[in-house]
Amino acid sequence: VQLQASGGGLVQAGGSLRLSCAASTRAFRNYAMGWFRQAPGKERAFVAAIAWNGDVTYYVESVKGRFTISRDNARNTLYLQMNSLEPEDTAVYYCGAAGITSTNLYDYAYWGQGTQVTVSS
Repeated sequence: VQLQASGGGLVQAGGSLRLSCAASTRAFRNYAMGWFRQAPGKERAFVAAIAWNGDVTYYVESVKGRFTISRDNARNTLYLQMNSLEPEDTAVYYCGAAGITSTNLYDYAYWGQGTQVTVSS
């Protein structure tokens, strides 16, 4: 599965962005999906995950109530709606595909190339 992330950019604190992750194949619907982020000098960290059918979602505590993960299996696309952005959200955001709905980086077999999100104060 090839994944292409997009939608990043520069936004002021309090603003919103919507990230997208387009998959190259209809096999997308068979995978759980997740978003991770990596800030400069830090490890790649879990942000949100969603089951193959969208019925289960997980979020890291710091984004609960601000970010929403969703998917459109008919369009082979994953989304991350990010509201009330904070400077601490600045990172490269990666989408990944996994066989199970997971918060664990090592469960993800396929990754997109990353999209930069920068939040200014």
